[in-house]
Amino acid sequence: MNAPDNDLERRARELYREAAHRIDPATAARLRAARRTALDQSDRPSLAQRLLQLLLPAGAFAAIALAALMLSSPVERPLGSPAGLRSAVATDADGDLPPDAAAADPALYQNMEFYGWLAKNGESQASR
Repeated sequence: MNAPDNDLERRARELYREAAHRIDPATAARLRAARRTALDQSDRPSLAQRLLQLLLPAGAFAAIALAALMLSSPVERPLGSPAGLRSAVATDADGDLPPDAAAADPALYQNMEFYGWLAKNGESQASR
């Protein structure tokens, strides 16, 4: 299989060299000028390439700025455990039930008499 490919390649090279020797000087000059023009244009970056050269650093800078912003202002998390957070959310959903004793603030249970008095007298003072 290599032998026919080699013969074809060898024959194509011979024909190319023969045609290159028989070309007239005016055509050769035009071909060289066209080649130089094509090479000069390929060296200059296109509009898309120039735009990419500008946008790539800008995008990298934006990503770094976003990462710095996220690291400098962390999200505040509740001090309690996730289970305590779930019970507080459940308590907020149905306000008829008192908060779970394990999740509630212990300072709320210090003045239970005051809360009882407020429950009794708050309704009577609100009607006045």
